[in-house]
Amino acid sequence: MSSELKTLVVVGFFIFILWNLGAGLYYMMVDKGRSKRTVNSLSWRIGLSVGLIVLVIIGIATGVIEPHGIGRAGP
Repeated sequence: MSSELKTLVVVGFFIFILWNLGAGLYYMMVDKGRSKRTVNSLSWRIGLSVGLIVLVIIGIATGVIEPHGIGRAGP
């Protein structure tokens, strides 16, 4: 998998996470507790965040993503 594609996937997840966070704020202000749109939007945000974390963990475990500098012993 190319580096650009990995970056695009992560940035795409971040955009969807921020979109759902903004939608949750909007629905909270507009609906004033009369609908479940806020809960649904924030639930999607949590699910996407967990999904992104799981994808990064799987990527590191399989070697697709290589962490750099953190937790490594010096020379």
